[in-house]
Amino acid sequence: MSNENNKGFRVKIQRFGSHLSGMVMPNIGAFIAWGIITALFIPSGYFPNENFAQLVDPMIKYLLPLLIGYTGGKMVYDVRGGVVGAIATMGVIVGSDIPMFLGAMVMGPLGGYLIKKVDDLFRGKVKAGFEMLVNNFSAGILGAIITLLAFKFVGPLVEALSQMLSNGVEFIVDANLLPLASIIIEPAKVLFLNNAINQGILGPIGVEQAKEVGKSILFLLEANPGPGLGVLLAYSIFGKGTSKQTAPGAAIIHFLGGIHEIYFPYILMKPAMLLAVIGGGMSGVFTFTVFNAGLVATPSPGSIIALMAMSPKGEHLGVLAGVIVAAVVSFVIGAIVLKTSKGEAEDINAAAEKMQELKGKKSSVAGAVTGADASVEAAEATNEAAEFDYSTVKKIIFACDAGMGSSAMGASIMRNKVKKAGIAGVDVTNTSIANLPNDADLVITHKDLTDRAVAKLPNAQHVSVENFMNSPKYDEIINNLK
Repeated sequence: MSNENNKGFRVKIQRFGSHLSGMVMPNIGAFIAWGIITALFIPSGYFPNENFAQLVDPMIKYLLPLLIGYTGGKMVYDVRGGVVGAIATMGVIVGSDIPMFLGAMVMGPLGGYLIKKVDDLFRGKVKAGFEMLVNNFSAGILGAIITLLAFKFVGPLVEALSQMLSNGVEFIVDANLLPLASIIIEPAKVLFLNNAINQGILGPIGVEQAKEVGKSILFLLEANPGPGLGVLLAYSIFGKGTSKQTAPGAAIIHFLGGIHEIYFPYILMKPAMLLAVIGGGMSGVFTFTVFNAGLVATPSPGSIIALMAMSPKGEHLGVLAGVIVAAVVSFVIGAIVLKTSKGEAEDINAAAEKMQELKGKKSSVAGAVTGADASVEAAEATNEAAEFDYSTVKKIIFACDAGMGSSAMGASIMRNKVKKAGIAGVDVTNTSIANLPNDADLVITHKDLTDRAVAKLPNAQHVSVENFMNSPKYDEIINNLK
């Protein structure tokens, strides 16, 4: 019973983190744009410019929270929910003196939910010809009411909460205890709880610190690719069987591509390897504190390229040192664990399955580390597309939770196949399930997410795959398109 309760709690935290990341991840480009402008034009930037620097404060105070609020509302009730969510977010923005990211994460979805309920209340009761009038005024009146409430009550409340969290983080930093955060963060990453920590706590506080002092070390705590790189390098040299063969390729995807998920099976295969990533994480954070390192904005994905791009002028050495130290320490501990462990060759396939069980759905990168036999999925293929006319397909959408890492890799593979097959007039893109466009002809999702995609877009043709990187159904689709 206890295990079931723990699993249920973990799943709830994962869903909460997924919800938070769903509001933030689509807007990462805006965060990076703000980070670039900040790094370039503030007085301590690469090219100080008073005129351009005027963009920094309005972007972080208004643009970024409004985008989060709009996205949160849109997740609940499409564009109409997004508009009311953005209106509501304006109340917490003006009602506080700090960047209101947490407030946006509250008011955006709340605004979307409330306008959905209002529309449900009026549905079927409005006389013909008055629909637009009722729709516009119901959204406007509701938006005004919740904005005033957000200004008066929610804004000050969230500001007080943010201040408490900020004071807690400041105390930990002043007490030189920040490296201990890796004891929580590194295992949380493997359990897919990092979104709740990163998007709910570290990110908002980090942005506030970056606004005040031009950088924040909090952006480096979870994004550091060093610990994962050290583990993968240890497997590349001291591993056995499939794990040793796949680790070098996984290291490249992890370090340069920033897809940290790819090293999780190697940890789950030998839980003692948690000591390696915790040790690497702690040593990396300690090095960051020694160099007083930090980033100007969230690096996403957690690639060394993104870390270097978000480093302040003249501070790349400190960031790079923290990554290298973390990788070296993680490698040494990982090598000791692998050399002293006994038993047969590691079962990377079983570890990948365990990872997917923890995640609550199949992983898009599992096939990259397992070398899974695609014929298994081919044998399970059904006639789900037997009566569908592929000659009408103009838009193929890959969809996943956040609409970025997983679906982006699948869309890239399919685009290459479409191009090589010489098929013209077919657009292949990726998005989140919450943002599936109405004009999508063919939607490709992992089988555990297909039900959600069908519910969101029932009129499209849906194809389920085992993993986005290694599916035989891609070739089936190409043959049908031909």
